[in-house]
Amino acid sequence: MTDAIFLGIDVGTGSARAGLFDAAGHMLSSARRGIAMWQEGADIAEQSSNDIWSAVCAATREAVAGAGIDPARIAGIGFDATCSLVVLDRAGRPLSVSASGEDRRNIIVWMDHRAVLQAERINAQGHPVLRYVGDVISPEMETPKLLWLRENMPRTYEEAGHFFDLADYLGWRATGDEARSSCTVTCKWTYLAHEDRWDPTYFRSIGLEDLADDHFRRIGQRVVPPGTPLGAGLTDQAAADLGLRPGIPVAAGLIDAHAGGIGTVGLSGGAESNLAYVFGTSSCTMTTTRDPVFVPGVWGPYYQAMVPGMWLNEGGQSAAGAAIDQLVAFHPAAPEAEARAKAEGQPLPVWLAHGAARRLATLSDAVALAEGLHVVPEFLGNRAPFADPHARAVIAGLGMQRDLDSLISLYVAGLCGVAYGLRQIIEAQDKAGAPIDRIVISGGAGQSDLVRQLLADGTRKPVLSSEAAEPVLLGSAILGAVASGRFTDMVQAMSAMSRPARDYLPEPSASLVHDARFATFRRLQSVMREAREA
Repeated sequence: MTDAIFLGIDVGTGSARAGLFDAAGHMLSSARRGIAMWQEGADIAEQSSNDIWSAVCAATREAVAGAGIDPARIAGIGFDATCSLVVLDRAGRPLSVSASGEDRRNIIVWMDHRAVLQAERINAQGHPVLRYVGDVISPEMETPKLLWLRENMPRTYEEAGHFFDLADYLGWRATGDEARSSCTVTCKWTYLAHEDRWDPTYFRSIGLEDLADDHFRRIGQRVVPPGTPLGAGLTDQAAADLGLRPGIPVAAGLIDAHAGGIGTVGLSGGAESNLAYVFGTSSCTMTTTRDPVFVPGVWGPYYQAMVPGMWLNEGGQSAAGAAIDQLVAFHPAAPEAEARAKAEGQPLPVWLAHGAARRLATLSDAVALAEGLHVVPEFLGNRAPFADPHARAVIAGLGMQRDLDSLISLYVAGLCGVAYGLRQIIEAQDKAGAPIDRIVISGGAGQSDLVRQLLADGTRKPVLSSEAAEPVLLGSAILGAVASGRFTDMVQAMSAMSRPARDYLPEPSASLVHDARFATFRRLQSVMREAREA
């Protein structure tokens, strides 16, 4: 299998991507297709599983054509996806989760917050299972969403034959195998992977007793580690859809952020030394330990949710790249900047990062651009370490400026806020006994040198980038390589297919400035909590 090629497929919030990699982890080609999302107000976000599958197939066909290879060389396939809830009827057809009644709108997206009240009621029960989600379940997780469906759309709930996490749906769509990945159900569904079981008393206590009574048939009776081959491989129908040969091994998948972790966490010093930081629409932090570590407000510890045989603590920010987009959209100069960025063929955040860098002697000087301006970018709540879905953003220090320079300053202040949120998670984990030496970064919002240096200076931790241009896609391809038998396990595959690129070291004088700003960040958070409770 020396000429084997591995296909990684990543379904994010806004697009599906396919990438082809050789056994050394070199990417041969990639392709992207957009996916639709319906949003209503601040809380509702829905997608279509058929639309996503169509995008996956189109991206795969384009990637294979772009690589100019014989599709028969593809030896393994891995999927990753957002932790979104897919609802199908007993025949495997989409069932509506939408007030519109449209069956095509059959996915409750990870960022959907319709189930806040259900999450609060679950947390009030204080069931011991919650100890493995940082003591507080999030409305982003699946059991609050299932409870919302039962209470608000009982017909959909009763007619459903399958509730899938999106990555597991893709594996099922490709192979017909209903097995769930220990990544998805442990991180988002309260499966106790270290005991290899669901806890029926939890489901009965929160109002989902029917799932326990049915022996968890609709949410998964067989749970396997990521990278496990599913079924007999790619079915004839899925192969025809994708333009590939039937029977290709397909791996049990991962949540998208965790695929980024697999693609980066083994880069230097071993998985236990590194915090994987996936900076995309949201952000996700992943810390690997040999023994379980309980961190209040940080999800986990989860057994073999990312690296088989290891424990995982997962934190992050509910809005990260999306928070920066929201922040800069408020500025009067945003339309002008957007037009200029479009003319230069760049996303607006990239254009702003380049604009900031041109004004600096060194990237660490960027913090000076945000002098007097402070942002707590919690537009969609605080995922960790406070597990507070009601938290909201703070912007302090704005003046009357309306020019592009002031927009760049606001952008830099927002990035500083993202760095300080990350620092809070690192400090909470360190206090609980899960210290890390460095941050390994992936994700589309974290690709610029300016962003990486600000994160290093703001957290006082080195930031390490990957040689892979698409570490999330690489992580999924690694799954496919393991499922194919090319490597004996995930650790061997990670070692063979991922390599470090560049270190971004904290600059001491800049870090002192960030220390003072971090103290202000924490005070602003505290004031907002006090004001909400008044």
